[in-house]
Amino acid sequence: MRLCNGWIASTMAVAGLLVPAAARAQSQDAPIHHDSGQSVSPAFEGWFGNPDGTFSVSFGYLNRNYTEELDIPVGPNNRIEPGPADQGQPTHFMPRRNAGVFTVVVPADFGKKELTWTIVAHGETISIPGNLRPEWRIDALKEAANGNTPPALKFDAGGKIGQGPGGIRAEMKATSSVPLTLDVLVTDDGIRNRQGDTDDPNASARRPALGVNWSKYRGPGAVTFAEVAPKITNGKATTTASFQQPGDYILRVLAWDNSGPPGAVMAGGFQCCWTNGYVKVTVSPTAATQGRQQ
Repeated sequence: MRLCNGWIASTMAVAGLLVPAAARAQSQDAPIHHDSGQSVSPAFEGWFGNPDGTFSVSFGYLNRNYTEELDIPVGPNNRIEPGPADQGQPTHFMPRRNAGVFTVVVPADFGKKELTWTIVAHGETISIPGNLRPEWRIDALKEAANGNTPPALKFDAGGKIGQGPGGIRAEMKATSSVPLTLDVLVTDDGIRNRQGDTDDPNASARRPALGVNWSKYRGPGAVTFAEVAPKITNGKATTTASFQQPGDYILRVLAWDNSGPPGAVMAGGFQCCWTNGYVKVTVSPTAATQGRQQ
């Protein structure tokens, strides 16, 4: 009995010494939040089929910085292979996780090939391959559980409608001295996607969520939005963008529905439902007539 008690006492003493050491190691190994200086990792979100038999490969990214926004031009440090280095990826990277930012359309006979996106940031190179493996198929255009679809987005009443990560595109002209007005028209099917909504007795009294967010996607200078997330009124959201310097820009507008913004959606492992819109803006240094082409 004394031997047993001695063994227990010895074990407890050793454990008492080990726990603080383990705690110190765990504390040292814990991730540290960095405002800047960290890498950017591409993210392969999955793939989905298109009506014409082609496939869309969806990508996003994780900017490990909490405040730093990085600009990485297309080229050796921001490339997609095989094929041309420029396949529509962003060159401006917002902080933290940004899901479903763009898609690359691959042919029907893509088969077992891979599409690799490589980003070099702060000296660290990270490559992520995309593929058409069955386990990576996503329901980006219709949520299988309840039939929820992405918001319908367009830039004017008579324009084309876009839905899903592939999105819709438009072109505009602006000057560096005059804020550019940005209008989007957005509607949604109103289908709720969260289980909590169906269990909530007050859910029917709440209007389905619907929102838009603007960000810089490409461009040589800073872009300032009057409202990053303008309120949608009668299906329309309006903001303005001011450009630091002339050049060619691409702005991204994200329209999301009741399933939540991409950050929230990815936390639950879902890939539906949101829509991307991309506006190419040619900014001149002198006063010029602003116009839109689609």
